[in-house]
Amino acid sequence: MKKNNIQSKNKIVRSVNKNVRSSTRKLKPILKSIVGKKVGEAIRDLTFSEKRISKDVKKTISSAVANAENNFQYDIDKLFIKEAFCGKQIIMKRFRARAKGRAAGIKKPYSNLTIILSELTKKKEEKHGSKS
Repeated sequence: MKKNNIQSKNKIVRSVNKNVRSSTRKLKPILKSIVGKKVGEAIRDLTFSEKRISKDVKKTISSAVANAENNFQYDIDKLFIKEAFCGKQIIMKRFRARAKGRAAGIKKPYSNLTIILSELTKKKEEKHGSKS
């Protein structure tokens, strides 16, 4: 289930993917590697990543890009990943049968994934005085 919020005044696109079947410990290194990159570069890096969860991250980025393009006519080439973070969700608890009638617990964690895109703006170059 995805929820997308777009704030037009700051040129920010926010995309949230809830109930991602992975722990936050496995998500954080992937998210840290894509922050600050342009969207095209981030999707390329995730495509060739060997991590299973990179597919869900790529899907969330693609969703945010599509909404930015269709709803607010942003230029895809100017979008970059401003922030990417994850949070804890529920933990499914299961058990595995062990020897002598015992049971061992298995925890299956879920996470929330939030990606914030922003549009690059051209900064005016400040003119300094001539060197003396």
